[in-house]
Amino acid sequence: MNAYKPRRAVQIFLIPTILALFLACAVNPVTGKKEFMLLSEQGELQLGQETDKQIAEIYGIYEDPQLTAYVTRIGERLGKHTHRSNVTYKFKVLDSPVVNAFAVPGGYVYVTRGILAYFNNEAELAGVLGHELGHVNARHTARAYSRAVAASLGLGVGSALSEDFAKVAPYLEFGVSMLFLKFSRSDEHQADALGVEYASKGGYDAHQMAVFFETLERLNPGSDMKGLPGWFSTHPNPEDRIKAINTQTVEWQKKLALTNPSVNRNDYLQQIDGIVFGEDPRQGYVSGNAFYHPGLKFTFPVPSNWKIINTPAQVQTFSPEENAAVILTLAQGESPEDASKRFLTDTQAKPLSSETLTINGLWTQKVVADITSGETELRVASYFIQKGERIYAFHGLATLDDYPKYRPIFANTIENFKNLTDPARLNVVPERLVLRRTTARGTLRDAFR
Repeated sequence: MNAYKPRRAVQIFLIPTILALFLACAVNPVTGKKEFMLLSEQGELQLGQETDKQIAEIYGIYEDPQLTAYVTRIGERLGKHTHRSNVTYKFKVLDSPVVNAFAVPGGYVYVTRGILAYFNNEAELAGVLGHELGHVNARHTARAYSRAVAASLGLGVGSALSEDFAKVAPYLEFGVSMLFLKFSRSDEHQADALGVEYASKGGYDAHQMAVFFETLERLNPGSDMKGLPGWFSTHPNPEDRIKAINTQTVEWQKKLALTNPSVNRNDYLQQIDGIVFGEDPRQGYVSGNAFYHPGLKFTFPVPSNWKIINTPAQVQTFSPEENAAVILTLAQGESPEDASKRFLTDTQAKPLSSETLTINGLWTQKVVADITSGETELRVASYFIQKGERIYAFHGLATLDDYPKYRPIFANTIENFKNLTDPARLNVVPERLVLRRTTARGTLRDAFR
């Protein structure tokens, strides 16, 4: 979590527009065939721009300009060889330990620092970027998005949502929910084939793409409920993937007369030397039954066995049954009282009580209200806490029936929010990958010694 200021989600399309578009089809730029599509190319760009802002705010950008420029340089090299080379592609590195890469409509392609840590060379990175460019060019994300929107409107087109989407959907903005859309195995096969084509045309050895997918199979990075889905949560593993990629690579190398394709191992390893590996405790971490945030200098207890998702925008904790949650974010307002009023107005909540109190020396406004979410009535205990120049908003929410059971847990969690002063908790540092050369031949054990 960082100094995120929440914004209202922007609705990209009105229902009448969607229904009008529903009557039309679009030509897929890769296959040349007509297919169901709710997004025009201009609509893709508009949605991509808005979603990119949300992704940066919610998940955070990894602050390493040199590494970002390196990824961008490779991506742009491949983008020139795509079926939609007129698109201005944008490549970004997310500050997340989750192993994944994805793209959203409009040409925005993302890799996590988590996946960068597992590439062994530049050709592997190029293969995955080519794969994601394949999704963009074949309009897989736009089509999956169209199906999901149609399903939400009851149009009977079918759902493209991953299993984990339902768990977090109420807490995500509309555009960001695309990150939880699940591709079909045929989409993955096509993206693989396009990735081989684009990487090969870019001069890379696409066999390395198959090598990395073998690494992914060993890792099996599914969803770990840390904010972003893992690779296989949204990219199903198609049958005979490795064999198909290697066969296609041979065909493209022969077709292009590519006799010395680039792998570029040393340059890549130098680029990731020093990259943060795993969770970054400076952005918040759980130890024992407490959450600590060294950067923002606060701590609060975490209920036993509750799941926690920590992103730059929010800290979310879910009960084991996933029927209750405590959400921490930053609120807008001149004071805790002003922030509470804005919250009630923005959510159209029905207030049941409101009181001013002090929590560990911090001025707080507490509001209990009922909120309608779809067909569900929720009761929420909201605390707006002034800490320095920031106002933190805690929301403990559950259904009307479950709220009495969870009310003591909400109170114990939120009312024990306090300043973090313990130097041992404040001075933690993240683990990093460090590149070292061995000076003599020997075993891996010798090298580590």
